[in-house]
Amino acid sequence: MDNEFVLKQFAEIERKVEKLIETCKALEATNLEQKDKIKNLEEKIQGKVEAERNYAEEKALIRSKIDGLLAKLDKISAD
Repeated sequence: MDNEFVLKQFAEIERKVEKLIETCKALEATNLEQKDKIKNLEEKIQGKVEAERNYAEEKALIRSKIDGLLAKLDKISAD
């Protein structure tokens, strides 16, 4: 009777360990997917940051040219 009880306990432990291994594998796969998603989102953010920087530079250049043209017009109209 004792042997049978111990064997049942080992079988139960083995079943639980197998379930834990399956859970770990599933979590590892999910973790990998999440890391890939984070990497993709970080790349998108970096692209948007660069686009925003380019836009700000372009806006500053346009503002500078407009200011230069307005200064020339003011000079011409003052003469």
